[in-house]
Amino acid sequence: MAEAIAFDTHRFVKRLTESGFTEKQAETLAEEHVALLNANLATKADVAKVEAGIEALRQETRAGIDALRQETKADIDALRQETRAGIDALRHETSAAIEAVKAELVKWLFGALIAQGGLIVALVKLL
Repeated sequence: MAEAIAFDTHRFVKRLTESGFTEKQAETLAEEHVALLNANLATKADVAKVEAGIEALRQETRAGIDALRQETKADIDALRQETRAGIDALRHETSAAIEAVKAELVKWLFGALIAQGGLIVALVKLL
């Protein structure tokens, strides 16, 4: 396994032996330090793996956002078309209702005119 960081074991052992450790104790301690450092520190390869994972997640997120954007646009367009269709239908219904009221009004107007004309004729004959 490659070392995560450069660790000068010779210098470490030399300083420990100068401080009163036996050479065997110093070497054992140096080996344990190297193992501990290598087990707990991230290497460039570890960082590269994490960065690759982050980039993959970023791309996946972008794709999800783009898909959501397209779905939202489609939903808005569908809603817009539904609303226009509803407005057009309401416009036609209103026009039809106005035409029906006009026809009814004309019918009653002619009926009233005929009745009024009849009443005038009857009054003229009586007088």
